Amino acid sequence: MAKDNRIGFIGGGNMAEAILASVLARGLVDVGDVLISDPLDARRTYLNNRYGVETLEQNLSVAECVDVVILAVKPQQLNDVMLDLKGRLSIDQVVLSIIAGTKINNLRIGLDHNPIIRVMPNTPALVGEGMSVWTTSDGVSEQQRMFARNILETLGLEIFVEDEKYIDMATALSASGPAYLFLFIEAMIDAGVHIGLTREMSQKLVVQTVLGSAVLAKETSKHPVELRNMVTSPGGTTTEAVLTLEEEGFRSAIVNAVIAAHRKAVLLGEV
Repeated sequence: MAKDNRIGFIGGGNMAEAILASVLARGLVDVGDVLISDPLDARRTYLNNRYGVETLEQNLSVAECVDVVILAVKPQQLNDVMLDLKGRLSIDQVVLSIIAGTKINNLRIGLDHNPIIRVMPNTPALVGEGMSVWTTSDGVSEQQRMFARNILETLGLEIFVEDEKYIDMATALSASGPAYLFLFIEAMIDAGVHIGLTREMSQKLVVQTVLGSAVLAKETSKHPVELRNMVTSPGGTTTEAVLTLEEEGFRSAIVNAVIAAHRKAVLLGEV
């Protein structure tokens, strides 16, 4: 089976599916250029039926036939994957890892392979609005970098960083960030219900408000303080609400949450 910008996924979970769907929809690769391995027969069947891609049970059967090997397994499954692939990859293949907390050097040693790309995406990639931060080892060619960038651009925005330490920072901010926002959305919806709205109406109001606010911040490039002041009239309802949020420690809670997530990301990388 000849290789020609072929992509192989080791692991067929949600993020792998997001990448798969995006690269196919954008025409970056053809269906016949994709292979996926996953230990679950039901998952392999689903991906094959949904996207028409070839799915296999064995990791090596996928890795030996592609140019880009995308590691998309859970961290606890990585050691088994590295045992399968160690010393079996050729120098012209590149490994792209989206595994949280796993540093390039650990992958290099575990796979006995040098061309490594480490990516930290986030779940909005599932709808093409993702944020991916990535870096590479010295062994990655310019052509491989460009192809990786093309893959990540199908998911949303991407930022390349020279220093791997920024990946852990991105893990705490953009990768974990959707969870903070979903918790905020959940609380807002509950608050709407508490004051008398139906849950359906409250959810629609909150989700559209969050979406519109994010688009406004992106499109205007105004500082958040300036945007907040546009809503906050002296002595008004918003002023009262913001004062309560500050008194309840809203800002410090968010800052401390990101700091805690960053600390955990660093610790995971040291294991």
